[in-house]
Amino acid sequence: MTAALRPRLRTFLTFLMFNFSLLISAHAAGLAGRVLDPDGRPVINAEVIVTGSTASPLRVRANADGRFEVPGLADGRYSVIAASPGLVSETTAIDITGSTATIDITMKISAITETLVVSAAQIDQPLSRVPDSVTVIPGDEINARQQFTLAAALRSVPGLTLQQNGGPGTVTSLFTRGGESDFTLVLVDGVRANGFGGGLDLSQVPLEDIERIEVVRGPQSALYGSDAIGGVIQVITRSGGAPSARAQVETGSRDTRRVAGATTGEVNGFRWQAGAQYFEDAGFTGTAANGQTVSNDDGTQTEATASAGWRHGASGADLQGSFRYLDTDRGSPGPYGSDPARRYSGVNTVSRTATTRTSRSARWMQPWFGAASRVRQRVEFDTADYDLHFTSQFGPSNGETTRTHARVQTDVAASSTVGFSGGFEWLGERGGSTFITSGASSIQTPVERGMLGVFGEGRWNATERATVIAGIRGERISRDALPGDPLAFQPRPDFPEETVTSVNPKIAASFAIVDGTRIRGSFGTGIRPPDAFEIAFTDNSGLKPERSKSGEFGVTQTAAHGAVQFDATAFFNNYTDLIISVGRSFSGVSGWRTDNISNARARGAELSAAWRIKAGVSVRGNYTFVDSEILAVNGSSIAQTPYAVGDRLLRRPRHAGAIDAAWTRDRAGAFAQIQLRGETLDIEPAFGATGGLYTNAGHTVINAGGSWRPVKGVEIFARALNLFDRAYEEVLGYPAPRRTAYVGARFAVGR
Repeated sequence: MTAALRPRLRTFLTFLMFNFSLLISAHAAGLAGRVLDPDGRPVINAEVIVTGSTASPLRVRANADGRFEVPGLADGRYSVIAASPGLVSETTAIDITGSTATIDITMKISAITETLVVSAAQIDQPLSRVPDSVTVIPGDEINARQQFTLAAALRSVPGLTLQQNGGPGTVTSLFTRGGESDFTLVLVDGVRANGFGGGLDLSQVPLEDIERIEVVRGPQSALYGSDAIGGVIQVITRSGGAPSARAQVETGSRDTRRVAGATTGEVNGFRWQAGAQYFEDAGFTGTAANGQTVSNDDGTQTEATASAGWRHGASGADLQGSFRYLDTDRGSPGPYGSDPARRYSGVNTVSRTATTRTSRSARWMQPWFGAASRVRQRVEFDTADYDLHFTSQFGPSNGETTRTHARVQTDVAASSTVGFSGGFEWLGERGGSTFITSGASSIQTPVERGMLGVFGEGRWNATERATVIAGIRGERISRDALPGDPLAFQPRPDFPEETVTSVNPKIAASFAIVDGTRIRGSFGTGIRPPDAFEIAFTDNSGLKPERSKSGEFGVTQTAAHGAVQFDATAFFNNYTDLIISVGRSFSGVSGWRTDNISNARARGAELSAAWRIKAGVSVRGNYTFVDSEILAVNGSSIAQTPYAVGDRLLRRPRHAGAIDAAWTRDRAGAFAQIQLRGETLDIEPAFGATGGLYTNAGHTVINAGGSWRPVKGVEIFARALNLFDRAYEEVLGYPAPRRTAYVGARFAVGR
């Protein structure tokens, strides 16, 4: 080595050693302390959330003495908050400068439990800082209210309307803030539950071993792309924690039987979850509108789940894999209740629907320089298969959706207040049916589509009081060529390959103007591409995605030192390019059988209040007002027949609300619910909209239940739904269950 090179080499080695020493010292510091309740006693298992100079928030659990430790923090400024059911601390700012800092956190009674929300931004955010309208339903609350379906858990969420065609297991649709039933994306541990084009039957999403449910209202296409035009609901299952096992059995009205079991745990960084449940009921067996005995309304449902993961403590590397299986079988008797047009033709004793759903997913998260790094890499991959088999007097038919999804994302904390995320996402889906055919011999031909999205998001926590999140997503939606079907009832020509591009932005902000008062607002756009049948049964190869523009403004006010919280939100949604069948009235507007020429809007307000009276006693209520309206078709002054401009959207009540109360003490617990819904505009049950429009009366339903633990690990419970035996129909023609009662028992070890 020449003499001239030696000084340069020494300088280079010195530079490397200096940076290496910075890397080591940056991870030598940490945070430690205790979590105490209002009386100064340690809070066992309290969750401590640390945000700031890390790529994503960190969370740890307090031990039996209330102590916690967060090692490996780089120098910088951090925000710390602690949460436990019914308790929360104030957000505390702390500076880490080369050594471990200590802090004692004193909690207070809180109306809302703080947690990390994963569905409202590209990375986890503390609920108190999220500027969107978000409702989090904890798994313990779901268990206390003895709910085992997603529909039951969502009925008390403001802004949501659920419509069920009868009893448990029947088709259940969801309308968010006046949007269509296929405008809300539903995820289970990050895997889409929706079918091709966004359609979803909520009865196909059972609840077992749930950690929490997150409900984000408003357009989320900037985060999730298609199908999130009205909002996102994410079901998050349990994973990790102290090893435990649970089992449950119950029986009740309608010859209901349900049995379920699950286990979760974590040992030396390895975590697991496994569970299964089986449900059956005899359905409605009373008298139909014409006096005929209803049969063929029975159903069964089987579910199995499993996941396994491993996390390396020092590096923060996290691997997770999961599998989910669901099988259902349900009779389809058709409408058997209200018959406003006197067209009831009798109970369908033959038709049945069977579905099978499977999904598999894998996820890898890797901080670049240790668990508390400023940079984190995420890679996700999942596949899903949804198969449907329908039997009727006309013979069997089948439908299927297959989906493959991959996502790569990088998260960066530029400073303690500024963060960025960016990446790309690919979704390939295939939808087919017995009725989607092509060619002279009518061969079944699936519709195949691919979506490639590129996204970016910036987050600015300007102060402890202010948060701004802005994101944008560009999406390329490509549909493969689709051969024509000359033998169809309405022949379809050959469709060439087609590509549509879309850009959807979103901006949201919140600001605490004074202690206890926070204002927030957001605006974004959404997109929903056509479903398989909309593509297969049109002669319009240029059918475009449906779109929305939505905004909201809200205020959150706490009182009584956080034990009371009020929320008020005003929202508006404009829906354009809605897909409709084009009749003779619009022959001069469009030359197609279906076209993107329909429009609608929905605006309204959500009001809610929560009061934690004391530990173990809580009351909350909400009211939603939705003013929906059908607008004129493009290029015309009228709406699609049989609707008139100004009509309300179908099955969206103008007024709805709920009141929930819960009480727990030592070994006992009880709950009560009042659910109210105003009248809706509905369609004639036998012939649909072509048969005419009718008013469906509103209703009030009261549910109540309780539980008792005679010994540790054993809980006996009972509940009564529709306690006062109210006769009503959520969907015109399909009577809801009258008073039903259930009893059961839960068994647990290791909790």
